[in-house]
Amino acid sequence: MNSEANSTILWSPSNETLANSAMYRFKTWLEQQGHGPFSDYHSLHAWSVAELDVFWGKIWDYCGLQCETPAETTLGERTMPGTEWFPGMRLNFAANLLRFANGAFAAQEAIVAYCETRPVLRKTYGELKADVGALESFLRNQGIGLGDRVAGVVANGYEAMVGMLATTSLGAVWSSASPDFGVGAICDRFEQIQPSALIVVNGYGYGGKIFYRQSDFAELIARLSTLRTVISVQQLPGKPPVPGEMVTTWEDAIAFGVGQTPSFVPLPPDHPVYILFSSGTTGRPKCIVHGNAGLLVNHAKELMLHGDVGPSDRFLYFTTCGWMMWNWQASALMTGAAVITVDGSPGYPRLDSLWQTVSQEQVTHFGISARFIAACRKEGLKPAESFDQSRLRTVFSTGSPLLPEDFDWMYRRGAPNALLGSIAGGTDICGCFVGSTPMLPVHRGEIQCRMLGVDAVAFGEDGQPVSAGRGELVCLQPLPSMPIGFWNDSDDSLYRKAYFDSFPNVWAHGDFIEFTNNEGAIIHGRSDATLNPGGVRIGTAEIYRQVETVEAIKDSLVVGRQIDGDVEVVLFVEPTRGQQVTEELRQHLKGRIRDGASPRHVPRHIIEVADIPYTRSGKKIELAVARLINGSSKVDNRDALSNPQALDSIAEAWTKYCERSS
Repeated sequence: MNSEANSTILWSPSNETLANSAMYRFKTWLEQQGHGPFSDYHSLHAWSVAELDVFWGKIWDYCGLQCETPAETTLGERTMPGTEWFPGMRLNFAANLLRFANGAFAAQEAIVAYCETRPVLRKTYGELKADVGALESFLRNQGIGLGDRVAGVVANGYEAMVGMLATTSLGAVWSSASPDFGVGAICDRFEQIQPSALIVVNGYGYGGKIFYRQSDFAELIARLSTLRTVISVQQLPGKPPVPGEMVTTWEDAIAFGVGQTPSFVPLPPDHPVYILFSSGTTGRPKCIVHGNAGLLVNHAKELMLHGDVGPSDRFLYFTTCGWMMWNWQASALMTGAAVITVDGSPGYPRLDSLWQTVSQEQVTHFGISARFIAACRKEGLKPAESFDQSRLRTVFSTGSPLLPEDFDWMYRRGAPNALLGSIAGGTDICGCFVGSTPMLPVHRGEIQCRMLGVDAVAFGEDGQPVSAGRGELVCLQPLPSMPIGFWNDSDDSLYRKAYFDSFPNVWAHGDFIEFTNNEGAIIHGRSDATLNPGGVRIGTAEIYRQVETVEAIKDSLVVGRQIDGDVEVVLFVEPTRGQQVTEELRQHLKGRIRDGASPRHVPRHIIEVADIPYTRSGKKIELAVARLINGSSKVDNRDALSNPQALDSIAEAWTKYCERSS
């Protein structure tokens, strides 16, 4: 894919759209203060990275973010890692997300929650704030305080929002996982952060099926030895809560604190608010810690300026609580928009059901995965003809690169009048490096722009910017939402290794990217071995932990096969002596992976091989195998392998498998 082949303009902002956008008003506001002038978005971006500290201070002021004690300066220490943002400031994250929950605006809708197992739930900003205060009171009564971790195994709905806001209001740290994860996968995450409180559903619905999790989550409670209290959410109404002596129902927890208001404890700018998790490719997932002020100001920029989300808008991003887009979605509350949450299958009861919800709820900003857009295209859906889209202004897409053909479908059949905002970043920054803006046209197959304040370039292997073509996505200057560190990494050695080993003092993100002649971007995939089916990043180690404890399996290797803009999980297995990989064993492995990790980890293909390739230092050769099954015969250095013949064995097995399947 080259930039010239995808230069067709599919959407351009009208003069009215441009003039009414928050980003254009921000540009004008800056010019009135003596900055600029800015001829276009790109000149504004150039200023934002040239005057980094001034820019982020102006974002804080323009977006109206709140603090109890102002910062001494915007940017103290600039070295990466270890950048010091807003030194001296005291603020509360939840207070900013609930800043509209006062006065007359408190009667406006804050959250509309859809799921497969309960009726639609509608809550105002005033009701949300009241429940946050009540839950915070209960948590405090249970001994939860500053710096404690509150974990949620929760559906994408109202209770998750209340839990996070109550947690961050009192100064504790929120971390969440999706309820379809197996107990082992959840423990791999939460055992590391030692939570004091757990909010957990009794089950969930997906694709028209009900999944009871009471006994599974009772086991989870037993394994999390640091817990002091557990709250069971009735995601399955009328069914038993999760059992246990320390369990309180959600209703009783809220009733305990009725009438109490959130405390909104003022905290330092680098106080942790979230712990997110890496995919777990090389072992247990890394615990990525995000700080108070940095995450807030970056989300304000992304949502209010790039996303153009404001108080009259209605925002729906289809996500789970195990993905960073849930945290991004939650920050939309700071804009005063109504947040519409949807839990369950995006294709249930029909593939166009989400589009119907967009119409019914008069959604202005709709976020989905690239895979969902591709599925709509393949199914021949025509939502633009079937549903009212009169208020829909923006469709966000993320999770994996969006094919040019899916841009075409969106502007022919999907949402022809909306800005198609393809965005890309990651859990690592809980935000975006490249994304959308209402100030630029949408070019076929391209992400519109580098985000303001993001000094992103493509590096070659020599550590210098490439003049053309693909390179490693790097960030040359600090970004406020870069992690404050990893949990249990006191000397930052793991943090430095993850992002700063490749190029000294430069953030290397792990994506291959191309910046086009339009100053847009094309993501060409991950530059590491992380799998990304359906836009959900998953780690190979989580699959190995399920497969290699099966008696019939000696060894295994898992890679991703690129196909139709998505990724299929391919699992190669070496059986123990005397065993064969039968259909019965394949189904057993799939079931084990589904139950122990999640449905998204289940491989599409399971293939028997005679041997698994390793480096001489004992590491599996995932990248070489991934290149092999994706059409490349090149292996960078076979001499680095302890058993290079194993690659030949895999190539032969894959060829035969494809011939049988064709």
